Amino acid sequence: MDMTNAQWRKSSRSGTNGGNCVEVADNLPGVVAIRDSKDQQGPALLINPGSFSAFLRGAKGAGFTA
Repeated sequence: MDMTNAQWRKSSRSGTNGGNCVEVADNLPGVVAIRDSKDQQGPALLINPGSFSAFLRGAKGAGFTA
């Protein structure tokens, strides 16, 4: 997939110390791309928007356990 026009963003809760962050691009047709902010030229995980929405609902609702 061509990622040239991906508009990457980090969570507003990400610190400025270069820690463990992910970036998300949700402006691509039919997919949401996720990448490691420390390796911006590295690979991106591509998932369908419905799955990403379900993940966010689970994360916001504390639906995951360690």
